[in-house]
Amino acid sequence: MILKMKLSRLVFILVILVMPSLSFGNDNANALFLKANAYYTKGQYKEVLGAYRQIVDEGYQSAPLYFNLGNAFYKTGDIPSALLYYEKAHKLAPGDDDINFNIRFVNSRTTDKVGQNPEFFLYSWWKTFMLNFSIGTLSAMSIVFIFLASAMLILYFFATSVSLKKASFYTSLLLSFLFALTFFIASEQTAYFEGHRQAIVFTSSVSVKNSPANSSNALFVIHDGTKVNILETNNGWLKIALPYGNEGWIHAADAKEI
Repeated sequence: MILKMKLSRLVFILVILVMPSLSFGNDNANALFLKANAYYTKGQYKEVLGAYRQIVDEGYQSAPLYFNLGNAFYKTGDIPSALLYYEKAHKLAPGDDDINFNIRFVNSRTTDKVGQNPEFFLYSWWKTFMLNFSIGTLSAMSIVFIFLASAMLILYFFATSVSLKKASFYTSLLLSFLFALTFFIASEQTAYFEGHRQAIVFTSSVSVKNSPANSSNALFVIHDGTKVNILETNNGWLKIALPYGNEGWIHAADAKEI
């Protein structure tokens, strides 16, 4: 019930949020997005999926677009696909509360209730801080800070007042520090997601093997909707790990990478 309320409220907000990201594309993408949202308000979720996926197939990506796709898949009962697109949205907007809420909510509907290992509190704090902003936001902040720092530096060279020179110089230093900080956080966030390859299991029941071969022994079973970490790929097989440490091999066709 809570999720339904959040989805119906957010769909109208997301129309406004996503349009700037599509406004530089062609008219077809804009028309498809408007059509998809019209279908959504009417509850025609299969038609929604068709329109949104056409936009994705044309190469567009944004957190609101993926979020809406996740919502539509959830409405049709496709839990693995909903989680896949919620997780894709999370990578573009990791600090978004609504995306994170829906990931937790839909995860509670999966067969395998896979928790997270406890993390050292300093690392946990840093990760929360690092993922609080999207890459787009951090990039925009970096550009603004370096532009203002440059402006203050120019003012420093041309100012005739000693007090104005001091103020502009130290302001330039502060803005340069903020530029370096936002740039560093953006780099760390990019490295974090690149170093954490993950996938969603799509096959209803998967036997995890001890080696990349059909004849190898089964170690344990996982089910559709489970998120796994990808450690290695080998000839159509994925070596995967669960958060609590279990590792093994599954067919690459059994999962879709986020």
